[in-house]
Parts: sequence; C-alpha cells; structure tokens
Amino acid sequence: MPGLRGKLKTATEVAHRSLDARFASYDLTRLNGYRRFLEANAAALLPLETALEKSGVADVFADWPERSRRSAIEADLEATWGLVNPLPDVAPMNRAEMLGTMYVLEGSRLGAKYMMRHLASCQEPRILSATRYLRHGEGWPLWRTFLETLEREPVTAEGEAGMISAAERTFAMFAKAAGA
Repeated sequence: MPGLRGKLKTATEVAHRSLDARFASYDLTRLNGYRRFLEANAAALLPLETALEKSGVADVFADWPERSRRSAIEADLEATWGLVNPLPDVAPMNRAEMLGTMYVLEGSRLGAKYMMRHLASCQEPRILSATRYLRHGEGWPLWRTFLETLEREPVTAEGEAGMISAAERTFAMFAKAAGA
C-alpha cells in the first residue's frame, strides 16, 4: 500500500488498534452499550466536523454535505435517549491536517460495516432503528473518492508530517471520548 494512504496507515496503526479495542468493549447489542458507543463517537465527531467546516473542508471535498455524519449521529442519539456532550473545540486546520483528519473519519466507515454485521443478531428494536450513523454513506463511493483525493494531493514532507499528526490527534480524540 504505497503513497500517503500507506504512510498514514503505518503511522496510526497502534492508535487504530487501541481505539478498536476500546470500542470492542462496548456491547452494541444492549441499549446502554450502544448508547455509550454513540455518545463517545458524537463527543469526538461533532467538534471535528465543526473544525473541518470552519477550515474549509468543502473546498477540498465538494461533497462534504453528503460526507458529514452530524445529523445521522444526532438522530441516533435522540432515538436511544443519548446525550450530546462534545469534547472541546478543535483548532482550525490547514489542508494537510484536514486530509489527515478525514483519513480517520472516512476510514471509520469501513469499521461501521463490520459493526452493522455484528448488529444483525441484535433483537433490541430501539438499537435497530438507530443505525443511521453506522449506515451513513452505504452504497456511496466515499472511501474510494477520498483516497483518490488523498493520492492526488501534492504534499511536502512538512505537509505529510502535519497530515500524520492530525490523524493521530483524531484517533486520540475518539480514544479519549471512548474512555470517558
């Protein structure tokens, strides 16, 4: 896996595995566990999406309105009686930092597919009616088009370092929220 994707994957592998392990401890088939999962994701996602928007992510991804999962997770939280308690605001980002952050957010859709398969055995109707966040983007080529944008990006060594740092910070935000 050459290129920026490979570098991001390698640089964030430990943080990614650690976050997956944290989220694996949530029992998604029980309402309380699923609600906590949504609350943790929203705590990190909401300030990250706000920072991306303030930084001009729509200039990088014209389809940003279709990529944003804010309304999906808020609807799922409402359906599960969850609370929105976002982490503190995130500082504005430059283009490389936006791409590093988007690497984590867009990549999480791949994990969401796995979680939806896990929920197939769930019998809790409130959970089954609150999967907008996990299903967001199904059938759309969001990961593929993100990777196309990433690989076309002319990046300096400084930009690459900023991209990796932003991806690591994004994983850290989700880990912090998952540990709360």
